[in-house]
Amino acid sequence: MPIPVPALKPLSKAAIDGALERAERYRLLNEPSQAESICLDILEIDPDSQKALVLLLLAITDAFSESPDGVARATALLPRLSGEYNRAYYDGLIHERRARALVARGGPGSGYVAYAALMRAMNSFERAEALRAPGNDDSILRYNACVRLLKSTPSIQEAPRVDVSDLTE
Repeated sequence: MPIPVPALKPLSKAAIDGALERAERYRLLNEPSQAESICLDILEIDPDSQKALVLLLLAITDAFSESPDGVARATALLPRLSGEYNRAYYDGLIHERRARALVARGGPGSGYVAYAALMRAMNSFERAEALRAPGNDDSILRYNACVRLLKSTPSIQEAPRVDVSDLTE
């Protein structure tokens, strides 16, 4: 017989600002699961909180090396972000961080998958660049970081193309 799990307790609306600060602090302390939990509590009472959505997305990407479903969970948040710029920028960030996690983990084919993730990230950053406000060069900075990662990591490369006409049974 399963043990009963207590119900979650709701935050008060007055606690949101302090909770957001704590979530940011937990991210800085490299405790993404704590930050994620706080963001989920905030979103229960304020489902449209852009700051909580972004912090949640970032906390999920902080844990990519530990969470196999992290990319899908982070990507599922994109439609809830306001503005096409934010959706493009954070899509790029998700895939850049995925590539970095793949490179850190290593393993067969990881460089090929990382390359594909970086190409998607760079495309998203280019879309965000076209939509950015004057003086906001964040998407350019992220794009350049992707280029530098490609240049400095020989294992990141495009997967070889297979000519099916060369395959014989």
